[in-house]
Amino acid sequence: MRLPLLALLARGSAHGYELKQDLEQLLGSAYPQPNVGQIYVTLGRLEKSGLIEGEAIEQSSRPNKKVYHLTDSGREELRGWYEKPSDEPRVRDEFFVKLILAPQTGLADQVALINRQRRQYLNTMRSMSKLAAAEVRENRIAQLLIEGAMLHLQADLDWLERCQEELEELR
Repeated sequence: MRLPLLALLARGSAHGYELKQDLEQLLGSAYPQPNVGQIYVTLGRLEKSGLIEGEAIEQSSRPNKKVYHLTDSGREELRGWYEKPSDEPRVRDEFFVKLILAPQTGLADQVALINRQRRQYLNTMRSMSKLAAAEVRENRIAQLLIEGAMLHLQADLDWLERCQEELEELR
């Protein structure tokens, strides 16, 4: 949440609720919607660390609102984020650990685990398909997010198939 908020503030000053709305509008309903309280807590932490500064703006008929802007340190932090590649492939996969430890515990069957996980991925894929159909076609960013998630799910399904084939060969 930190760095996306910094990126939004790089466009110009904004208050917390505006930032929440910007994230929702940009990413659509496929992306987990941020809680406005979480945004304000994050903004407070960013301000404490000197990456943003807040300024109270008086409003005649409402309480004052705090508007934030990016500092030079925040801009540098953001540059570093853009320059650093995203995480490497996940190798600490909880499902894989379950799958490997199942025979040692005797509490779960590996094929049953694979099938359960496959059903989960397929259900998630169906949900994503419905979400893609419901998402406004005009929000191409949200469409890309959904497409990426579905491609990851397909890769996960292919990998499950590979795991099952390997287990069958070992038996």
